[in-house]
Amino acid sequence: MINYYKYLPASREDENWGLCVLNTGCTHIEATGLYPVKNHPAHHYFNWAIGRVLNEYQIIYITQGKGIFESDSCKRREIKAGTIIILFPGERHRYKPDSKTGWDEYWIGIKGEIIDNLLKKNFLRRENPSIYIGFNEGILNLFHNIIEVTKREDAGYQPLISGAVLHLIGSFHFVLKQNAAECKEKEIIISKARLLFRSNIANDFSPEQAAGELQVGYSWFRKAFKNSTGLSPGQYYLQLKVERAKELLSNPKIPIKQIAYDLRIGSYYYFSKMFKERTGTTPTDYRKRVLSLL
Repeated sequence: MINYYKYLPASREDENWGLCVLNTGCTHIEATGLYPVKNHPAHHYFNWAIGRVLNEYQIIYITQGKGIFESDSCKRREIKAGTIIILFPGERHRYKPDSKTGWDEYWIGIKGEIIDNLLKKNFLRRENPSIYIGFNEGILNLFHNIIEVTKREDAGYQPLISGAVLHLIGSFHFVLKQNAAECKEKEIIISKARLLFRSNIANDFSPEQAAGELQVGYSWFRKAFKNSTGLSPGQYYLQLKVERAKELLSNPKIPIKQIAYDLRIGSYYYFSKMFKERTGTTPTDYRKRVLSLL
């Protein structure tokens, strides 16, 4: 990344367009590097102790490294690579990269009725100024394209880049909606999978069969299930069988071999070995201990 910034003039015509770009740039901050850099105008420079209040909006994209952010409406929160930070006019804020990692940032300063309306209609919210979208090449390219246009300042460039900014805002709003929809769909699938495993606890049933019934690929299913529960589908299903086995072991009339057979866990030897690995005791010793407490 080549560090760059530019503060741009905005005519009355540009302002009448409804959205105009006031500044833009990109900066690479090394670990332990000074932040912010000191060659910005006084009205944009700030220090951590007192923070800063702007008369504009800024959209900042952190593409590498991590740091912290806080504002009047938002308590301090960690910022990681892939996060969009939105600064609001009249809102005191401060942010900085972690001294151990530094960060790469792209930013655009804007003002106008269009962005005011997005705030008024709650598409943007002061209490949620940081939005994680991950690394998104399309959004990064929009920043690059806006920066390249500002280097030339061709006639009529302001409406061009203000349109690109609106595209930028629409893009990360789209990413957020998509992520939320995918998250909701994943939660529904995992919940259905849990029910499938429970309803088939005494059957020969496999995680692959569960994925098939749910009409999802097994590799995706296995990863999503483990991320959600901390266990692979197979381990989760086996753990359900162990918990059911504990219940059955409290009944001395049911032979342990019968429990292994009824739960489709395999031979008595395998059942005993697996049970001990997960509970620290054999089925026989577990039964003795439970019955001694009755």
